[in-house]
Amino acid sequence: MKKLIIVLFVFVTVKISFAQNPNLGTSGAQFLQIPVGARAEAMGGAIIGLTDDASSLFWNPAGIVKINNFDAHFSYMNWFDLFDFSAASMVYNIENVGLFGASIVSMSTGKMEITTEENPNGTGQYFDAGDIALALSYGRSLTDKFAVGVTVRYISQRIWNETAEGIAFDIGTQYTLDFQNLTIAMCMTNFGADMKFDGTDLDFVYRQDNNYPLSRLVPSRLATDYFPLPLNFQIGIGFDVFKYDFIKMIGAIDVTHPNDNKERAHFGTELSFFDRFFIRGGYKYNYSDQDFTFGAGANILFQNTSVKFDYAYSLYDILPSVHRISINLGF
Repeated sequence: MKKLIIVLFVFVTVKISFAQNPNLGTSGAQFLQIPVGARAEAMGGAIIGLTDDASSLFWNPAGIVKINNFDAHFSYMNWFDLFDFSAASMVYNIENVGLFGASIVSMSTGKMEITTEENPNGTGQYFDAGDIALALSYGRSLTDKFAVGVTVRYISQRIWNETAEGIAFDIGTQYTLDFQNLTIAMCMTNFGADMKFDGTDLDFVYRQDNNYPLSRLVPSRLATDYFPLPLNFQIGIGFDVFKYDFIKMIGAIDVTHPNDNKERAHFGTELSFFDRFFIRGGYKYNYSDQDFTFGAGANILFQNTSVKFDYAYSLYDILPSVHRISINLGF
């Protein structure tokens, strides 16, 4: 069974290398596609079959069913030395009811001076931009092997005085087999209506005839187009490669189909020692600017509290490398 599934994933991976998407670069709210969490990124984004803590809310909400009581996740990175990207989530297990979670993703820039044709060196005014996503999630095990999770997310984007708002939904599943702890997972993210920017900076006045300075100034407004959300469908498997005394290795393979780009594949592995120290590596296939990712982590116990520290290093071909740090608290 395991060999059959792996062969299927390899076949799909080879096939998507020739696939092209006619909608390249057409969706907005791209901050929703930035990987959240150091462990997930260190494994190349091959994670939807392995999610088991509060960071599951950013990848596959079905993964939260593995939380026994309460779990919280915090992560931060400086995206290409230009943007501050932060995320936080928490999940609480209510026995016989299900698991409830809340999460937030925030990306912001520093202030930048406004320039115009008349003032190319700056006007003395400044603008900034920021995106935020707030979400509520629910997960539940339908059987001892099958779990499902859903998320509803409020999205807001802002560029100076222009804003765009929308609602999106995620749904994910995980199905675990007895052989090698093999988990088959599926997740669809960012399903929602199109968004559109609007704001006071779109207002202007128009003189109908410049040959007559006294002609009436007509109040006018620039029109902006609607843009779709970055809808993404992802399937994946996670499995135990081997376990020997205090050493354990797990692996994962994910394939994704975004609505605004070509299909891609993700490969990841994690080697753990005493279930306390972790070394991770990943590979992203069919990406134009990124290939390998690396990372490490540590799990420290304080009585009934588990504290996990994770780090990821992402290599890019042209853009600056990215460092991620994450902290996970489990009670």
